[in-house]
Amino acid sequence: MNGNKPFSQACENNKQAILEVIQTVFDQTMTVWEIGSGTGQHACYFAEQLPHITWQPTDRAEAIAGIAAWRESAGLANLLPPQELDVNAAIWPCQAIAGLFTANTLHIMSWLEVTVFFARLADYLSLAAPVCIYGPFNYYGQYTSVSNADFDGFLKSRNPLSGIRDFEAVIALAADSGLDLQKDVAMPANNRLLVFKKCR
Repeated sequence: MNGNKPFSQACENNKQAILEVIQTVFDQTMTVWEIGSGTGQHACYFAEQLPHITWQPTDRAEAIAGIAAWRESAGLANLLPPQELDVNAAIWPCQAIAGLFTANTLHIMSWLEVTVFFARLADYLSLAAPVCIYGPFNYYGQYTSVSNADFDGFLKSRNPLSGIRDFEAVIALAADSGLDLQKDVAMPANNRLLVFKKCR
């Protein structure tokens, strides 16, 4: 915790590298929905660095207070109050999403939840909406590093339904939801940033 605010060192470590990619993707005025905002650190940093973007943080109920605390201390007009959102919900608290960002969520969700997440994107994303997904991925069924293998073991020890996802399986789900892969960017600490566009 940072005072009354939750704190993630990983967010501090990766926020600048992520910004360097997403600032080229979210380059038009729009509202970007962040799925799984966690502590709220990314939301504050990206809203500050991208003043042309209105940033909408979301997460499950238990994370909302922490995100709200970060938002209050940031005092940014383009950072909206956090919305409660569970990807499993049949109805999300929105009508259309012009841009979407999520970090370190797919390996926390079960695979069933990942499939529901992409199904919801098919429902809610506007045509041509950019989507950025950050996190670790396996390629051709193989870990990309020893540290990712260790991390996957840690995830599964906490929840057997979680774990690092296969890039090819994620791309297939995205394609079924009308998302075309635009970029697959290598990031620090054996992570990737996948950039999609809603094409149908």
